[in-house]
Amino acid sequence: MAWSLSACTGGTTTSQAPGGGTAPAAPDAHASNKTHVPPGKHDDYYGFWSGGQSGEVRILGVPSMRELKRIPVFNRDSATGWGQTDFSKALLKGRTMGDTHHVHLSYTDGTYDGRYAYVNDKATARLARIRLETMETDKIVDIPNSQGTHGIFPQRHKTGLVLCNSEFRTPMPNDGRDMDDPKKYAAMHTAIDGETMEVKWQCMVDGNLDLCATDYTGDYSFACCYNSEGGVTLEEMMGADQDWVWCFNLKAIQAAVDAGKTMTVGTSKAPVVDARGGDNEFVVRVPVPKSPHGVNISPDGKYAVMCGKLSPTVTVVEISRLADVFAGKIKVADAVVAQPEVGLGPLHTAFDGRGNAYTSIFLDSVMTKWNIDKAIRAYKGEQVDPIVAKLDVHYQVGHTNASMSETKEADGKWLVALCKFSKDRFLPVGLLHPENDQLIDISDDKLDLIHDGPTAPEPHDAVIVRKDLIKTIKVQDRKDDRFKMYEEWAAKDGVKLMDDNKVIRDGKKVRVYMISQAPKFGLTEVRVKSGDEVQFIVTNRDSVEDLAHGLCVTQHDVNFLINPQDTQSATFTAGEPGVYWYYCTWFCHAMHLEMRGRLIVEA
Repeated sequence: MAWSLSACTGGTTTSQAPGGGTAPAAPDAHASNKTHVPPGKHDDYYGFWSGGQSGEVRILGVPSMRELKRIPVFNRDSATGWGQTDFSKALLKGRTMGDTHHVHLSYTDGTYDGRYAYVNDKATARLARIRLETMETDKIVDIPNSQGTHGIFPQRHKTGLVLCNSEFRTPMPNDGRDMDDPKKYAAMHTAIDGETMEVKWQCMVDGNLDLCATDYTGDYSFACCYNSEGGVTLEEMMGADQDWVWCFNLKAIQAAVDAGKTMTVGTSKAPVVDARGGDNEFVVRVPVPKSPHGVNISPDGKYAVMCGKLSPTVTVVEISRLADVFAGKIKVADAVVAQPEVGLGPLHTAFDGRGNAYTSIFLDSVMTKWNIDKAIRAYKGEQVDPIVAKLDVHYQVGHTNASMSETKEADGKWLVALCKFSKDRFLPVGLLHPENDQLIDISDDKLDLIHDGPTAPEPHDAVIVRKDLIKTIKVQDRKDDRFKMYEEWAAKDGVKLMDDNKVIRDGKKVRVYMISQAPKFGLTEVRVKSGDEVQFIVTNRDSVEDLAHGLCVTQHDVNFLINPQDTQSATFTAGEPGVYWYYCTWFCHAMHLEMRGRLIVEA
């Protein structure tokens, strides 16, 4: 028996399930027309999806929801060699996994500038940067005095600081002292220069820090604080009735750093401003219902929307009032201008640029559309309902985002619900089910669910960016820092990377400089000794767009990609005596299969 669609009052869409009851709505009949992108045509938006436990970032086209690319960041990627090439190994420092939760793009004047994407690693307290012209990771920085780096957000007025929250409180310093005294644990709000990827300062506070946001002027950043009790077990973390969202006064913190009114913690040289102990010149606490998980800024820059997931309400703060809060002229509660009831388990909020907000409701498994102005009027006592519509989603939605929602150019066309479960939505594939990205049309007053998209676990967050803001290059421009490294090696060995094929022997170390140009490698035979440290430095001299080469050395766990006009390198130890073929792994020419050579390993 097929489920039938029916509309409920208030805009909620539900489905009648067999035997009665309701089930999440299915995409309606005209959905395919809205998501269809004809052959040869492009999507209107880039979607940047976090890859969760995979440690990567994924690129989707919106509205087709086709996956276009996976960018390896903290993970080992066999196809490209990321995690094995010399450059990526140096960035990763021997680690081959990560947990990417939040990906955000760099800004200029309140909108995306197409330069960088930043993404966190919750597992190992790192921040990575992706250069958007190449869609490749170019820098990774370790964040000191932090564990569980979770929420991150760049400043929006310019490519300035990227603010990073450490979710897990630890002793400061975490060197074996105070391990059994959680009262001495703390968390860090860390500022990293988005251009240099250097840690500029840290602000030490109480409580676990979760999601992060920044305003549009460069004055404030925000961090959800759950576990204000300072507990280390679930029971200890649930004692209080409410928690708070930290508001950081960035200019006051910078002034303290400039004046040297800082400390250092452990072995890190990063200046630390100690803001523990409650409200002060550096931080104020906005009280919110228990366990806040999301804080988001409206496109006009006026409001911060904060969600306590154990309450059916969200808290709206008027950002312009925070200056008076820090000045002591008003209480922090006076900055709260609305608290609409949106559903059980609110998590995150997106915006359409028309005055409406869309909050993901985890426990109810719905998306709630509500009007900010009506919520403010209702808070003042006016008899007006701020709820515009609700839509059932499938199931337990976590993050949400709308097209251009986190910029001043929010356009209110598409909304994505990142659902944690997809029971019965797709073909069964074993014990671990795919998750479900649901695309919703928000271009009019209704919420139209138009697409289900199975996805590998676990996309925590996503941003949807107009395609005209992203300008990729067609062949490598050799501007990244890694090319300085290659040029230094080549100069030392008297080699021209674009011209020479040469083997340099230095005791037990062998450096192989080699050109690749379809359909041939510059060297078809390389002789080494068993146990030698062998480094292949390969330059792709082809200049045709997408004419990539690869180098795989059989039986030696070596495989990496070399894009047009690119240079890449990998180092390995020569194995037992014998003949080992190396070959091109990326189809490049009619004679692609013949593009190979012999690594001859002598005793």
